[in-house]
Amino acid sequence: MRAVQVTEFGGPEVLTPVELPDPVPGPGEVLIDVHRIGVNYADTHQAENSYLAPSKLPLVPGGEVVGTTNGKRVVALLNGGGGYAEKAVAPEATTFDVPDGVDDLAALSMLVQGTTAWVLLKKNAHLEKNESVVVHAAAGGVGTVAVQLAKAWGAGRVIATASSDEKRQLALDLGADVAIDSRAEDMTAALIEANNGRRVDVVLDMVGGTTTDQSIAALAPFGRLAFYGMAGRENPKPVELRNLLGHSTTISGMWLPHVFRLPGNVFGTALAELFDLVQQQKLKAIDGGVYALSDARAAHEALRSRKTVGKLLLDPGK
Repeated sequence: MRAVQVTEFGGPEVLTPVELPDPVPGPGEVLIDVHRIGVNYADTHQAENSYLAPSKLPLVPGGEVVGTTNGKRVVALLNGGGGYAEKAVAPEATTFDVPDGVDDLAALSMLVQGTTAWVLLKKNAHLEKNESVVVHAAAGGVGTVAVQLAKAWGAGRVIATASSDEKRQLALDLGADVAIDSRAEDMTAALIEANNGRRVDVVLDMVGGTTTDQSIAALAPFGRLAFYGMAGRENPKPVELRNLLGHSTTISGMWLPHVFRLPGNVFGTALAELFDLVQQQKLKAIDGGVYALSDARAAHEALRSRKTVGKLLLDPGK
């Protein structure tokens, strides 16, 4: 089968098209003929071995695919990689049927980015009606879903941040009340101004660095910042617990695999709800472009440049 392999850790340049034997499913696994492959920011960390879960060489990156198995159309989370290929093996426990009315783009958009937005708002932020919500990187995969969910769940004011006029307009089109430049020199002041002079209740942050520092400083009493990535590859300043007392603020982190450790089928519940909203045309996936499998390097370069919107896909047929 055609695949993309990493034999040394590094940037996009280490993604190499190769021919490999077809994978063989073990007990409790299924073999999937892949139609489309989801590209996630985590894949760029996986390729350079800077992800939360350490990578091992040689590596076929990619954690999510949509395709067919035993005549059924499914979307699946993979175990440790293997997605950048024409065929993939996935655990039965993380393989989900795709309902009618949900295309490949939507299926992959909701599997990781959609469930991430759902968990951030429901479990981390415990969003209440009429609260203000800041969505950093609002034109990205998680951000585009988070903006829509926050509005659907009764947020009083959704404040989007993005780096270009086009990205900010996309966030507004998806329901954000205001969109501001993510490169603002004083993000604290910019967020408070965007919230009509009031501090903000909820911040969803995957940027890191000064964006995180200044967002924490913008939180209202009992405000919550949910941290779920570090696309800027710059650590925020250490948080001193005593400083949280100043506004009774909460800072939490979220890594999606931990959701599977919760009692009950939280992930399945989230995905089913998201698919239902897509079927009702109340939630839409944003097409960030389809790259040939052999152009995986270009997809990673685009993602790391922070110039992309929505969900990026690979086509294993090209």
